[in-house]
Amino acid sequence: MARLKEITAFLDDTLETNSIQDRSWNGLQVEGRPEVARAVFAVDAGLATFQKAAGLRADLVVVHHGLFWKNGNPVCVGPMKARLEGLLSAGISLYASHLPLDRHRSLGNNAQLLELAGARITGEFGEYEGQTISWRGEFPRPADRKDLATRLAKALKTSCRLLPFGPERIKSIAVCSGGGGYGLFEAALAAGVDLYLTGESIEVYHAARDAGLNVIFAGHHATETLGPKALAREVGRKFKLPVSFLDLPTGL
Repeated sequence: MARLKEITAFLDDTLETNSIQDRSWNGLQVEGRPEVARAVFAVDAGLATFQKAAGLRADLVVVHHGLFWKNGNPVCVGPMKARLEGLLSAGISLYASHLPLDRHRSLGNNAQLLELAGARITGEFGEYEGQTISWRGEFPRPADRKDLATRLAKALKTSCRLLPFGPERIKSIAVCSGGGGYGLFEAALAAGVDLYLTGESIEVYHAARDAGLNVIFAGHHATETLGPKALAREVGRKFKLPVSFLDLPTGL
């Protein structure tokens, strides 16, 4: 058993929640019971997530995509009302961490992707509102691009689309979990890496081919499961709590 305030303070401090500009209202979004005996972690906030958490008798849900966004509609009707009722009726708290969890150097989605790929961090990569949100890395030994795509697909339980337009043996990589966007594709070009790994497919086929850059699209949801899993392990260890990761794939 741990106090909710202690866990949220630990998350805020560890993830540097208040130090980054984001569309998400990061941090504690819904307050439930003051004591936490079990916590669950997931990629997305939604009624299915909350119902499964309630079934596990969880007191806290930590997600990458929360309920409240700065460009979203704050009106609490329809689906939003149902979601909030699902939390409040069960006394469950909701904590969200979007870009802070993407950019963390060890627990973050991007750092975890690099580790899964077998590369070590060599520098920062990608900007949002003037702040870096990801990492680039190098492999101890050159990796085969097809083998890497196969390994990632198996480990992430996803399908990987490879644009094989760079060197077959890759030495350097830049990553951006979730929706990489064209801007970060261009940043990968500017960084001079051999491969750009991201989640969501973007229309860069000819740009990648003409530039000689390998690209792997590994799924928006799949590439954002690693950070919540790593954070779950850290919270469970720190507070000696039972923790679970709820994998509710979205098909993206």
